[in-house]
Amino acid sequence: MIHKKILTGILLCCLSCAGFAQKAPNLSYEAIPGTKARNIIFILSDDHRYDFMGFTGKVPGLKTPNLDRIANEGAHFQNAFVSTALCSPSRASILTGQYAHTHTVVDNQASAPSSLIYFPQYLQKAGYQTSFFGKWHMGGGGADPRPGFNRWVSFAGQGDYYNPKINVDGKMINYTDSSYVTDVLTDFTLEWLDKRDKSKPFFVYLSHKAVHADFYPAKRDKGKYKDIRIQYPVSMFSTAGMNSKRFNRGDQADSSAYIFNYKDIPQWVRAQRYSWHGVDYMYHGQTDFDKFYVDYLETLMGIDNSVGRVLDYLKVNGLDKETLVIYMGDNGFSFGEHGLIDKRHAYEESMRVPLLARSPALIKPGTKVKEMVLNVDIAPSILEMAGVKKPKQMQGISFLPLMQGNAVQNWRKEVFYEYYWENPFPQTPTQYAVRTDRYKFIRSQGIWDIDQLYDLQQDPYELNNLIRKPEFQDLAKDLNTKLWAWLEDTQGLYIPLKPIGDKKFDHIYKGTW
Repeated sequence: MIHKKILTGILLCCLSCAGFAQKAPNLSYEAIPGTKARNIIFILSDDHRYDFMGFTGKVPGLKTPNLDRIANEGAHFQNAFVSTALCSPSRASILTGQYAHTHTVVDNQASAPSSLIYFPQYLQKAGYQTSFFGKWHMGGGGADPRPGFNRWVSFAGQGDYYNPKINVDGKMINYTDSSYVTDVLTDFTLEWLDKRDKSKPFFVYLSHKAVHADFYPAKRDKGKYKDIRIQYPVSMFSTAGMNSKRFNRGDQADSSAYIFNYKDIPQWVRAQRYSWHGVDYMYHGQTDFDKFYVDYLETLMGIDNSVGRVLDYLKVNGLDKETLVIYMGDNGFSFGEHGLIDKRHAYEESMRVPLLARSPALIKPGTKVKEMVLNVDIAPSILEMAGVKKPKQMQGISFLPLMQGNAVQNWRKEVFYEYYWENPFPQTPTQYAVRTDRYKFIRSQGIWDIDQLYDLQQDPYELNNLIRKPEFQDLAKDLNTKLWAWLEDTQGLYIPLKPIGDKKFDHIYKGTW
């Protein structure tokens, strides 16, 4: 729990939390008649892969009992995606219900326009008591309170795993006792739930730093997976050269059933293997793949522990039947696929995310949602569950009917993806993609290289680029047309450039302008 001297200081400056509440602007909204205001907790993790959970079986030996519990007792969205696989753009899309080219927070340095409206502002207007705990990292790196929240607990930028510096409703608290940030944020969350105004419905946005690199697990979890067998993916060595690193601690996936089209692997993918985001020179040589893999799994345990504490609190306080708990990752993460780590690109492990939801009063146990949902759907979905109709500026769709097991006519047949080139990490070019339930078409913009087309049913690991095949030309043309139609229809044909004020960071041209 929070240390007494720290808690005392917090309570003295903000016993009721009202003094620092961000006032909702003069927003108008349309209520949904007959809707019961539901308590909602949204838990967001950072860089959590869609399949790195115990119940998926992807990582033999990995245990996530509390995430498994949400999936078993609620809904597992089996095809959840982000429209941009990068922290700030994805977080902005979650909060606004808009694509990156609309809200224009296109990278981790871009500031958020003051005109943006975050969905908790509508919740405040509808009578909710709202709170934010954790990583904001959107619209600049500061920790100052943002609109839409009656309670604000955050930190600047990526923050620190140990001894964090926390902004509590405008007052900075510096931890010096080896406190672990995942635990600290969970402590604050449970304290607020205890002291909230119980006459109002509540909304909690618990936004963890974990499992973002560098990975530092809680002390109790250090060494938990030191003996686990590393799982090397099918495509990890598809871009390897004569001088590439060799890995032998773990198990190489069986690739005998798949076709490898080595000729049509993009050159930028090959080159990235030896970079900050490649397995041969990851983080410029500061760590190695096997240690990195184990550290990630052990850091993930803190997230599962936090989820368990929240679920236990709800049960003890008689809130677990009605309260909706949503768990999501802000983007995916590569673990050696195509010789890459991290995210940004449009491959499955980057753009897919874990998405789980639990509310016994709303969701049947073991519900599996197969339809494709997006991060831009979070805002309209939560608002509908709070009795607020989707605002006109939001581009997502409420997935409430899907979560309840109902069929939805004319649900989206494809999802679209965009990523904009960043100065600190120039090894990944601008990416546009369209994905259906079977095919994916990827364009690399502004670079002389091959584009990509995959049959995800036959080729789930994206090994056989079909872009040159004569029999797939009509399909490629159709997907390309849909991609540009989406950009045009959503006013995305103008790339939202942002000023670059820093020197280059890559290992080849570092320190130059």
